[in-house]
Amino acid sequence: MQKLLLWIDRFSTWVGQAFSWLIIALTLLVSFEVVSRRLFDSPNAFTFDAMIMLYGTLFMMAGAYTLSKNGHVRGDVLYGFFKPRVQAGLDLALYLIFFIPGVIALVWAGYHFAAESWAIGERSSITADGPPIYHFKTVIPIAGALILLQGLVEIVRCVVCLKQGAWPSRQQDVEEVDVGKLKEMVHVKDEDIQKLDALVAAQERGGAK
Repeated sequence: MQKLLLWIDRFSTWVGQAFSWLIIALTLLVSFEVVSRRLFDSPNAFTFDAMIMLYGTLFMMAGAYTLSKNGHVRGDVLYGFFKPRVQAGLDLALYLIFFIPGVIALVWAGYHFAAESWAIGERSSITADGPPIYHFKTVIPIAGALILLQGLVEIVRCVVCLKQGAWPSRQQDVEEVDVGKLKEMVHVKDEDIQKLDALVAAQERGGAK
């Protein structure tokens, strides 16, 4: 079971990292439009639609990745003080009551939304000759399905935590700086930092006089 959970974590991570390259395309597109508009007085109508689609795709396809890293916004004012079993019980209730119905509705509505768009060959109405957007709307049910898959993994993790009293491991990616390891790498001890702080404080007191 743990191997399956970690495999889905890796899959969500791969998808998120793959679509993160859209940042480069978006940056280049914005830079192109700024140069074209400011320096050559030649704005391009298609760039506005393209930027919306690129950013929207990036935002939606990063949902499962963010969930796999436990990175979505959470009110940690009280949650962080709870024991793992209480956290798991609260998360499980929220997943079952809000998350699962909401994401299933997203996938269902998104599928019909995209199907209708393909059927009529929908194009953007923001500009006079807007680009086709049915492929962009197809991202909605796909992203929803990926989030739902990762959500099921998180539900299993909640159940495991309720049984074992500790959160199971998850696939790691980019982590925050480990201060302890950083100190070891640069060969700095806590005593050295305290001496430096005391020296700086003494110099500040001397300067104040």
